[in-house]
Amino acid sequence: MKDQISIRALQIYDGKVWYSGTDSKFGYVSLKDSADKMQMRLSEEKLEFRTLAQDSKQFYAINILSPAYLFAINKKSLKYKITKVDTAKTAFFDAFIFDKFDRGIAISDPMESGNANPLLFFKSVLNPKETVRPTFPKYFPGEAHFAASNTNIAMNGDKVWIATGGTHSRIFKFSWSDPMKWEAFETPFVQGTSSTGIYSIDFYDKNFGIAVGGDYTKQAENIDNIATTNDGGKTWQIQASGKNTGYKTCVKFRPKSKGKDIIAVGDQNIEFSSDYGKTWKTISEEKGLYVCQWIDQNTVVFAGKNRIVKMKIE
Repeated sequence: MKDQISIRALQIYDGKVWYSGTDSKFGYVSLKDSADKMQMRLSEEKLEFRTLAQDSKQFYAINILSPAYLFAINKKSLKYKITKVDTAKTAFFDAFIFDKFDRGIAISDPMESGNANPLLFFKSVLNPKETVRPTFPKYFPGEAHFAASNTNIAMNGDKVWIATGGTHSRIFKFSWSDPMKWEAFETPFVQGTSSTGIYSIDFYDKNFGIAVGGDYTKQAENIDNIATTNDGGKTWQIQASGKNTGYKTCVKFRPKSKGKDIIAVGDQNIEFSSDYGKTWKTISEEKGLYVCQWIDQNTVVFAGKNRIVKMKIE
């Protein structure tokens, strides 16, 4: 697909690549026939979407900037409505995902107080008379999230991980069994300025995960911009520091690879690792792509500036 649009969020459903982007645009392109496509605008305003999520019945998108409108789009009829409005002036929703059990989270940059500002979607099993006291982490001044590819949240099983960046680059973690209790873990990732930190994370299982990022203002810099964890996000080990091509906005494990094969994309190129993220090889110098999603073991879809493309990997 080619269009005048910037796309940073994808979902796969019903044999189609669904997307949201600039100018309030939402639509799909068929994986089998690129002529089979649809696009609509969710608002007459020029909203910019960098999130797109789906549960069993609906798609969801929230625009960046305030006021933030939560749109719900029926998967069958494609009728849509605004279900929530966040008028906090600091509202800036960076990522939004659901798991197969229709449990979801949308994460925003923090409030002025430094408190978290998430939207949680789950069927509560808590006693309704019980007082719930969330233990969301307190953000450091200048710590926030990046709305780069809708992938600074990862879910696997009962666990959820959220990456931060800026002055501090950390990992927040919680379990759906107790979604009001969050932990925060420090990382050795590049951090310290508003443009540095983790931009994307993925977890192959409950223990093994990867984080990529860097500095979008200095995209060639490649020090401490890739890290992996083997203990569910508690500790992280830097990989390929000084030996990769720099800033990346999205990372995804290859299905059924046992975590060995990983693809990562940034503004400047696409890289691939076949040894658990330890070394990387440039497989395409295609520019202007920000987000990726595996369709199967040998097919990846990318999107970014003005287009959606499909790549076959043997």
